[in-house]
Amino acid sequence: MKYKIIVDSCGELTDKMKSSGCFETASLSIEVGGHHIIDDDTFDQADFLRRVAECEECPKSSCPSPERYMEGYHCDAEHVYAVTLSAELSGSYNSAVLGKNLYHEEYGEKDIYIFNSRSASVGETLIAMKIAECEEAGMSFREVIDTVEAYIASKNTYFVLETLDILKKNGRLKGLKAVVATALNIKPVMGATPEGTIRQISQARGIKKALVKMADEIVNNLKESEQKILAISHCNCRERAEAVKEMLVSKAVFKDVIILDTAGISSMYAADGGIIVVV
Repeated sequence: MKYKIIVDSCGELTDKMKSSGCFETASLSIEVGGHHIIDDDTFDQADFLRRVAECEECPKSSCPSPERYMEGYHCDAEHVYAVTLSAELSGSYNSAVLGKNLYHEEYGEKDIYIFNSRSASVGETLIAMKIAECEEAGMSFREVIDTVEAYIASKNTYFVLETLDILKKNGRLKGLKAVVATALNIKPVMGATPEGTIRQISQARGIKKALVKMADEIVNNLKESEQKILAISHCNCRERAEAVKEMLVSKAVFKDVIILDTAGISSMYAADGGIIVVV
């Protein structure tokens, strides 16, 4: 195996990625109501959402340990890459970097690079796919890094959630001045800054209008859409995700479209009914 791509479990893997043998998940974990959940193939979204709804305490997440990343780097692959959720939102990136340092101390030099997605969920998915595309094209390790870093800088992340409570309570909305008037059913359209923090783009009354506004924002910011993959993840709302897809493909042509159900960490933050779009 020439290359290996480790994606922390905030990033969803497609079935094709899982079966390729080139991708590996570094699982985060979740605590909800005294129950410990590993965000891996055993994650039960319906059970998790039920536990969150029944628990007064906010769920908490823990990132993979540096040792977990070090174990992932210890393989036969010549080039190893890690993709983590935004370093502004989680310790996963720093953990992956520490794991690299531990690997070098223990085993010596190796081509290892950690990508800070500056995004989450399907944003990580797209980055992992881009790494594989570059490797399959025969690029050198340095060329892959430069190409993928430029790709990360060109991506945009958007999301509309039914509730921002978990993001708020876990301190992921620091610096946001806008106050969401939940009593008026105001739904903000959110996005990622170039640094990987969360910003509010606009808002609308009701989830349907907010999704329309999000789609308009996406189209207004699109460049060379025919060369891009439209990636949508949803938390327990496939019909809503399909509706967003139809809004977008009716206004722009994309190279491909993927729709994935959120894994554990993304389900925790997106909450029931949340939609994330990355393009």
